[in-house]
Amino acid sequence: MRPLAQQILAFLLLVFAFSSLPYLLVIHSKHLGVGNGLVVSMLMWCPAFAAFATCALLKIDLATLGWSWRPARYQAWAYVIPILYALPVYVVTWLAISGSCDFSRFADPVGKAFGFPDSPRATALFIAIPLYAVLGVISSTARALGEEIGWRGFLLPGLVRQFDFTLGCLISGCIWALWHYPGLLLADYNAGTQPAFALTCFTLMVIADAYILGWLRLKSGSLWPAAILHASHNLFIQAIFDRMTVPVGKALYITTEFGCGLVLTIGAFAVYFWTRRGEVAEQQVRSVDEIHALGGA
Repeated sequence: MRPLAQQILAFLLLVFAFSSLPYLLVIHSKHLGVGNGLVVSMLMWCPAFAAFATCALLKIDLATLGWSWRPARYQAWAYVIPILYALPVYVVTWLAISGSCDFSRFADPVGKAFGFPDSPRATALFIAIPLYAVLGVISSTARALGEEIGWRGFLLPGLVRQFDFTLGCLISGCIWALWHYPGLLLADYNAGTQPAFALTCFTLMVIADAYILGWLRLKSGSLWPAAILHASHNLFIQAIFDRMTVPVGKALYITTEFGCGLVLTIGAFAVYFWTRRGEVAEQQVRSVDEIHALGGA
């Protein structure tokens, strides 16, 4: 088995190589939803393909990626945490900026989609949102899992072993943010605010989220909490809260993944989990080392 630094480098080269094709399609169309969403799904699975290829090429046991589901309490917290850090941002914005909340922006389309155009609010509250919260997060997890197999399943444990928790999460967060830049700068994965502001807020948010995801990954020994948190984040922010928000005043500079609100709330959660870094079980890292050792000398 190759030295750890070579494993990390091989993974990074592969993930950016694999991502080039879907990104070319996104950049050509200037639309993240090109191909009815199939291209972005392919893009989100490129980190997983890179992880699998690296494991195959360097004879690394796939068990090191963290497939165990238990203990399940971390999955439950992963589902809830994005609601806890996102909802206050949107509620404060809706209360502070007149006209920034319009539930009908979300309700009217789902009312028509479910065949109840005359009762959109009831449809949204009693059918759409419950289905989003249960089935929607399963669908979202199927896409987020591709990223998390690569970023938190393969890359993060290696970085933490090479450096430490603090620097490992920082580096993984920076790489994760950089990987999104083509969609932000050359397509429509943005909120339409000033590019420098959006890029800065998004980068800081992603780095902060990397500490939450990293703590859950290492503490649980499983990549599933990271996948579920990633999925819950995408679902509640992009599919629900953003759709209820009207871009009036400075609303877009506070909300969305490109505003300052989530930087503050996710940052607060990141600091909290960073203070608990001592709880990250060292035996989890040691167990990964032991499994890696089985892959070859």
